[in-house]
Amino acid sequence: MPVRTCGSGFDGGCVSAAIEIRNVEKNYGSLRALDGVSLSIEEGEFFGLLGPNGAGKTTLISTVAGLVRPGAGSVSILGADVVRDYRTARRRLGVVPQELVFDPFFTVRETLRLQSGYFGLRRNDDWIDEVMANLDLTSKADANMRALSGGMKRRVLVAQALVHRPPVIVLDEPTAGVDVELRQGLWKFIRRLNVEGHTIVLTTHYLDEAESLCGRIGMLKGGRLIALDSTQNLLKKFSGLSLVIGLDNPESLPPELAARVSARENGRITVRLGNYLELEGLLADLRKSGISIREFELQPPDLEEVFMGLMAGK
Repeated sequence: MPVRTCGSGFDGGCVSAAIEIRNVEKNYGSLRALDGVSLSIEEGEFFGLLGPNGAGKTTLISTVAGLVRPGAGSVSILGADVVRDYRTARRRLGVVPQELVFDPFFTVRETLRLQSGYFGLRRNDDWIDEVMANLDLTSKADANMRALSGGMKRRVLVAQALVHRPPVIVLDEPTAGVDVELRQGLWKFIRRLNVEGHTIVLTTHYLDEAESLCGRIGMLKGGRLIALDSTQNLLKKFSGLSLVIGLDNPESLPPELAARVSARENGRITVRLGNYLELEGLLADLRKSGISIREFELQPPDLEEVFMGLMAGK
């Protein structure tokens, strides 16, 4: 049964999970794009959906958006089934697509007014102005879409997804090909929306973004969900501390210490640590062995390491 939460919905009543995906399958001919994916994303979450190219992320997002009909299973947005109750589900969802799709015959403001009209919203200019200001689009409000740079067009796509104030927002590679300034401004605005109660789902190849923004992460591989946990738990389970040490005489490491070395380069060795408590013991062992430490750097757990390990089947 879908997870139920009360008092936290935008309508003030009891609602289902923000996104409920149940045993979803999708084939394209002989290609199994989604293979029984089940996933529940709660209201107010900042959720990361990660995976390599071809893992099924875009197919899953298209299914959530109602653009692709699953071969089996179901998807609902705040309790509204995306197939049987498409209109309600679509009103509750804003999607920023990966592709730059736009109408070249309208200005930015006209584009956002048209998008408002699709949802039956009139006199929406105050919110349109606020969205444009937060995405640094105000100066381009009367510019034709075809005259915008790629980064500006992507900002408009984000604005279109937000124009009807959806409680659930899906961002598919929203910062691909955009400058650092926009990236920082966008995340500031999206964090604010999340604090206000909006559910955010992010797909990105910038794993540092996912690590810093997402409270929980799911990883897809070959159309299957292979990992689902909080970001911190994933880091603890599949990554650890790395101690990089510069030694004057690395060849003199005793066998019991040499066995712990995971990499060697230019007189520097890398040793994996399970936790911070192991650090003191390792440094003490090096001192007892009479090995001089020239430098050392402690590197924290890294989501990229978790991702690469899981994709490699480790």
